[in-house]
Parts: sequence; structure tokens; C-alpha cells
Amino acid sequence: MSSLINSQVKPFNATAYHNGDSMQVSDADLKGKWSVFFFYPADFTFVCPTELGDLADHYAQLQDMGVEVYSVSTDTHFTHKAWHDASETIAKIKFPMIGDPTGTISRNFDVMIEEEGLALRGTFVVDPEGMIKVAEVHDLGIGRSAKDLVRKVQAAQYIATHAGEVCPASWQPGEETLTPSLSLVGKI
Repeated sequence: MSSLINSQVKPFNATAYHNGDSMQVSDADLKGKWSVFFFYPADFTFVCPTELGDLADHYAQLQDMGVEVYSVSTDTHFTHKAWHDASETIAKIKFPMIGDPTGTISRNFDVMIEEEGLALRGTFVVDPEGMIKVAEVHDLGIGRSAKDLVRKVQAAQYIATHAGEVCPASWQPGEETLTPSLSLVGKI
């Protein structure tokens, strides 16, 4: 299996449910801004609403960082609307909820479970050039943390604007970074 890190997002066109209406989303919409693709198995399930509710609670912070969030499942945008209307947790969502009933986008990001027609829990941070900078994939029973996603986006944005620096484990904005060099070997 090859890594998606530093690969270009593959072309796609999809319909999303967003703010009470449907909208078209394509790979062209990613250019010029940071994006997060947040894949999950299905609407009206168990772990998924906890994750999406957590992400909704952090959406304003991500927006302030210049990041658009796209949640994606193999449901249709009509199902997303029904779930949004039926669940208080999902009603908090302000980001586009992409329907991927053909599984094209899920396959593009290598998270499709073919025999089930569902996506794994996959989180991808995409830079303004459409390059994947963070790829994290979980088994269906393991929920993700939006707080940690925010930290990863902050680190990706930092290193994108600070050539030669890297962010150590658990790095937070304002903390020291590292400048890799031979002189650091064995000293960390």
C-alpha cells in the first residue's frame, strides 16, 4: 500500500448537504485554502455522531484558521439532510456533508471497504495546493478527537510557512520547534 502523503487529491464531483440546501463540491474547490476530509461509515449510526458532534464543536476554530471541513460518507446528501433534521447532535453541523453513494471519493482516499460499501474512519488534511499532508485511518470502532485534529492542522500550517523546522510530538502553537541537523542527533 502506498502512502497518500504529499499526493494530489484526485478529481471528484459530488453533492453535499450544507446549511439547509444542496451544493456541488469538487476538487477545484480545494485550491487556495486548507481543507479537512473527514470520512465516516454511515449516517444514523453510533460512533459517527459522537465524532461529527465533536468536529462541529471545533468547526469555528478551524474556520478561523482558514480551514474548510468536508465530512464524507457513502450515504446520499438526502440522507445527510434527514439525519441533520432528526438529530440534535448532527443539527449542530455547519460544514458541508458530502454524499459519496458511488464510493468514488472514498476510493480516491483509499478508505473504501468494498464488501460493505462503507468508508473507514479516515481524516485527511489537504493544503492549499491540493496536496495531502496528514492521513489518519481508524478501524470502525475507534473514534477520533477533533481537538487533536486541530493540533495537527496547526502543525501542518506551521511547517508550511517555516521552512526547515519540524514540530515535535504533542507540539502546540507557541512551543519550540526543531531544526533538524547533525548536531541534534543523540541530543533529543
